[in-house]
Amino acid sequence: MVKAYGGVMQHLLTGFELDQDGYLKLIGLAQSMKADPKAYRDCLQGMSAALLFEKPSLRTRTTFELAMYNLGGHGVYLGLAKGEMGGRETVPDYARNLSRWVDCLVGRVFKQTTLEELAATGSVPVVNALSDLYHPAQVMADFMTIKEHLGKTAGVKLAYLGDGNNVTNSLLVAGAHLGATVTCFCPLNCGPDVQIFNQAQEVGKRYGAKLDVTNDLSALKDYDVLYTDTWVSMGDDTPLEAVKKVFLPYQINDQLVQSSGAQIVMHCLPAHRGYEITDEVMDGPKSVVFDEAENRLHIHMALLATLLNPQYA
Repeated sequence: MVKAYGGVMQHLLTGFELDQDGYLKLIGLAQSMKADPKAYRDCLQGMSAALLFEKPSLRTRTTFELAMYNLGGHGVYLGLAKGEMGGRETVPDYARNLSRWVDCLVGRVFKQTTLEELAATGSVPVVNALSDLYHPAQVMADFMTIKEHLGKTAGVKLAYLGDGNNVTNSLLVAGAHLGATVTCFCPLNCGPDVQIFNQAQEVGKRYGAKLDVTNDLSALKDYDVLYTDTWVSMGDDTPLEAVKKVFLPYQINDQLVQSSGAQIVMHCLPAHRGYEITDEVMDGPKSVVFDEAENRLHIHMALLATLLNPQYA
């Protein structure tokens, strides 16, 4: 059983729904599915998921569609790039209609409140495939990748460099539950969401996690993992050149990798090569960027199986 605070997980909206055991069991199930996918090919036979995407996607769309297919189900992609939900029809009407036809809603949306409204008014599980505040499925794949390469998640020291965004928030949430050290190295006034950080810090006290936010790059030593993301989030039209002066000291390059002592380097993609990460690092021996991307598929399979098949709940 994947444990959630208050019972079995009904939705994945923030990552706070799970306890430590829940995270570890999802990662373990994903590893089993990666090792022997054919053993799970009928897991969601005859079931379907609606993919509600307000933002473009390569990895998230592909891996969620394939996850349903690999488990014997079907993904229905509803591209909403020309307008957010709530325009032509209200969000509750989307939820109530789709709940009559499909078994799960997967939302990649501009606003976290959209997912919360889908969950509150629909009658099927809702999965956060990215919002303005969280990207929980992404960081589950990240910690699965860390476990593959470093053999553990508890006690791992991860340094995030760059803009505090939805991925940063979710790294703090997952790291808190898994007993990791997560330090966000961000320029002044560019850190993660304060409320989410404080909530994650409270969770981390239960599991021995250490969370911090700083702009002091001289403290970037003896870390196991370096992690970065784009300096400008999707939907933000700010040119990269406009923020380059502020963020360039936080670029992951060969010098930073060597001085930090990092064993692996991560990026959730898409990457702006030459900005937040150099070609030499991204294509270098310590990069696990494409392992990370591959593991999105296996984590999504594990999430969908957990939410939709009582055998894995």
